[in-house]
Amino acid sequence: MKKLIIFAVIILLTASIAYAKEFEVKEKAGVYQVEFKIDNLRVGANNVTIAVKDKSDKYVTDAKVEVQYSMPEGIDLPPMHFRMDMKLDGNEYKGKIKIPMQGTWATVVDIIRDGKSSSMKFYLDAYRR
Repeated sequence: MKKLIIFAVIILLTASIAYAKEFEVKEKAGVYQVEFKIDNLRVGANNVTIAVKDKSDKYVTDAKVEVQYSMPEGIDLPPMHFRMDMKLDGNEYKGKIKIPMQGTWATVVDIIRDGKSSSMKFYLDAYRR
């Protein structure tokens, strides 16, 4: 009976890993409220959607938005740094980032508007799926 329960738990954990969930971060970046989403966080190509709102909760559609993601050097790996400009699509900024390997990626969303830059920083944990 104990082996059956352990087997069931392993199956459930494996199933939850196989079906990646949407990754979402909502934070302030200077005077802006930023919502960053990835549809299915994994190694490889990832669709990114970023919504930027001002103090009055209105979408900001006249900014330059870019995503930078990096991983420090490892024992046998050089440091990796990538940057992607997001394109405005309606009220949101969209693009595709390509994560080359699994691990933790330091990520920065930069919003440049009226000559001023605001940033939001967080970490992505990408896995092979």
